[in-house]
Amino acid sequence: MDTATPAVTVALHDGASVIASSGQVDARRHGELLLPAVDRVLAEAGVKLDAVTGVVVGVGPGPYTGLRVGLVTAATFGSALAVPVHGICTLDGLAYAAGQEGGLDGPFAVATDARRKEVYWARYEDARTRTGDPAVDRPADIAEALAGLPVVGHGAVLYPEAFPDARGPEHVAAGALAALAAERLAAGQELLEPQPLYLRRPDAQVPKNYKVVTPK
Repeated sequence: MDTATPAVTVALHDGASVIASSGQVDARRHGELLLPAVDRVLAEAGVKLDAVTGVVVGVGPGPYTGLRVGLVTAATFGSALAVPVHGICTLDGLAYAAGQEGGLDGPFAVATDARRKEVYWARYEDARTRTGDPAVDRPADIAEALAGLPVVGHGAVLYPEAFPDARGPEHVAAGALAALAAERLAAGQELLEPQPLYLRRPDAQVPKNYKVVTPK
């Protein structure tokens, strides 16, 4: 599952392929849409929740509130079912899907909407190999560094002046996350801890130096 972008996406994977999936794009309804999507995917596959042997969750980068919905839900399932919970960078899932679906084989970048007129982004050597840590920047500030490269994701679509070669998919799909996780686990690679990758502070913060008003 992944809620790090406006897409609320869930998939069930049997270790070899995706057997059911769901995806809805709505940046303000992650908490409302995620559990019904899980129910829908399980029903489509004809299995119960207790058949799940592991959980994979996108760790971002992404906005604070939406990202936490997926991570908390994944942790809850992991605890209730006593199964491992694995993290995958959301940008890695998009890059993997771009290779599988879009046929991207050479160097490219991935960019998602970070709001505040910024993007979360990373550069990739190929669909499976990220060449640096994810970052958050204004599109104009990285346009020169990414010049000539295809850029995958909704962040590229939003800023065509900075990323003229925008490619799909725009949003991450849980099926790609699950397939990438299955591939890495089969190869004996360690996955990420299911901890949020924020890259910046949340919008909502406790104000500093506020006045305490008490009755006399």
